[in-house]
Amino acid sequence: MAATAREDGASGQERGQRGCEHYDRGCLLKAQQTCEECSTLFGEYYCDICHLFDKDKKQYHCENCGICRIGPKEDFFHCLKCNLCLAMNLQGRHKCIENVSRQNCPICLEDIHTSRVVAHVLPCGHLLHRTCYEEMLKEGYRCPLCMHSALDMTRYWRQLDDEVAQTPMPSEYQNMTVDILCNDCNGRSTVQFHILGMKCKICESYNTAQAGGRRISLDQQ
Repeated sequence: MAATAREDGASGQERGQRGCEHYDRGCLLKAQQTCEECSTLFGEYYCDICHLFDKDKKQYHCENCGICRIGPKEDFFHCLKCNLCLAMNLQGRHKCIENVSRQNCPICLEDIHTSRVVAHVLPCGHLLHRTCYEEMLKEGYRCPLCMHSALDMTRYWRQLDDEVAQTPMPSEYQNMTVDILCNDCNGRSTVQFHILGMKCKICESYNTAQAGGRRISLDQQ
């Protein structure tokens, strides 16, 4: 960066120059990409808003985000409601939650908006760091905030259909029903109780929870 005149009028030579020829400690600095004297390049990428110097990573400054992001710019769009730059393949294909990027990642509790780690958008609209999302899938499949399925589980649900059909319940449970709440469609239904899972009658998801815990015998209805 090029140095302007010192506040006290003393030159770098008079006060004792430190560092390199481009930088004299204690002087006023004007941030710019090249040195005014020798045209030395300080950074392949420079943002005169963020005053960021960096190697060329196809960066671009997003005015709505207020920071520089790694590009290329044409691969991303800024969602005004989510308040975050997202990949172009998500345009019109993600569920918006207002200012969702201003929340911390629910897994690591670190900031998402300014993170250098790519954000992953769940079907429910909540955000996780991509690395946190990949670790989460090793232990479960549901959003840690709303319990909605974090990926398409249709194939697994059909496999579970076969397992339920091949695993009859003991006679004392065969005529029992239970009220359930579906975490995927938020619908409520009454279904036959099964130890492997209760299937939502509305969306056919097994991502359900027993609502109230009361089981009713069909013989008593």
